[in-house]
Amino acid sequence: MRTVRFEVAYDGTRFHGWQRQDGFDSVQQALEEGLAALLDGVVTVHGAGRTDTGVHGLRQVAHAQVATRLDDDRLRHALNAHVGEGVVVNRLESCRADFHARFDARGKRYLYRVQTARFRPPIGPGYAHFVRDPLDLEAMRTAARGLVGTHDFQAFGNAGSPRHSTVRTVHGVRILAQRRGLGIVVQGNGFLYNMVRNIAGTLLDVGRGRLQPEVVQRALASGERTDAGPTAPAEGLYLLRVLYDEPVFHGRDTGPRGAAGAFPS
Repeated sequence: MRTVRFEVAYDGTRFHGWQRQDGFDSVQQALEEGLAALLDGVVTVHGAGRTDTGVHGLRQVAHAQVATRLDDDRLRHALNAHVGEGVVVNRLESCRADFHARFDARGKRYLYRVQTARFRPPIGPGYAHFVRDPLDLEAMRTAARGLVGTHDFQAFGNAGSPRHSTVRTVHGVRILAQRRGLGIVVQGNGFLYNMVRNIAGTLLDVGRGRLQPEVVQRALASGERTDAGPTAPAEGLYLLRVLYDEPVFHGRDTGPRGAAGAFPS
């Protein structure tokens, strides 16, 4: 037996979230069933955290204990042949036996993607939140600055999962403007249920002029969910990265014929 950790990307529109649930397709189930078919035995996959229905993962981290003679690269290729559409294991490596994808994580980085246009774009429903209203980016950035730091984020969490504390540290919130949209990037040491989507919904209502930037400070002070903005839809949310104290997935990803997508010099 050895412990392997892997970096997983998945299309959230195809799954009822990360966690295995009876009667619904999930990312965890796809990975566990792929490993079971490949290794002819039951394998439990532990993720760095849960994502909800419709939420996408770009660099989710998970680990499992496996019994196989396949080396890391061959195991990755074989697993990708068994997981089905909508999931890909981009990186896989053997690691220390006591590594835990969830308990060793020190933070996460999320992206909330917004498309802005007069008319709904014909390409990409399910992969961004469409907003027709003009947005005041400076007001959104002013509100976002109030989120940075260690606060009680009770007003930005929804009921739905047990928690010992609602205090979290947000390391940064950046609003990246694009020609026909924007991205809200939030990094912190941990997040409450729907916290990033509630932050996004609040900032978007500030941008629309429905709320003033001071709404963030008022909601943090009161702890009342009704003092913050609405929960933004799931389809705009992406898990960008899981943060650890130790480096994971060392070096550049290469195969027998070099790095995929690279051009010879």
